[in-house]
Amino acid sequence: MAKRSSKKPDFETALSELESLVEQMEQGDLSLDESLKQFERGVQLTRACQAALKEAEQKVQVLLEKDGQATLEPFQSDESGD
Repeated sequence: MAKRSSKKPDFETALSELESLVEQMEQGDLSLDESLKQFERGVQLTRACQAALKEAEQKVQVLLEKDGQATLEPFQSDESGD
């Protein structure tokens, strides 16, 4: 069995794969062994997504930092009421 690439998937790819795994497992057609393998992969993908989100949050904090002080701006929605 070929081992998966050690390169981390990007957030969108990991999330998409995770959603697919969840759908497969919810169907209940997998063997116990295959379910465990899918669960293990799901845990890896979840950790990758969490790490990507944390990294993005840190980048946002750095970008918002002014004069050594973090200044948070209120979120402005672009809703137009369509």
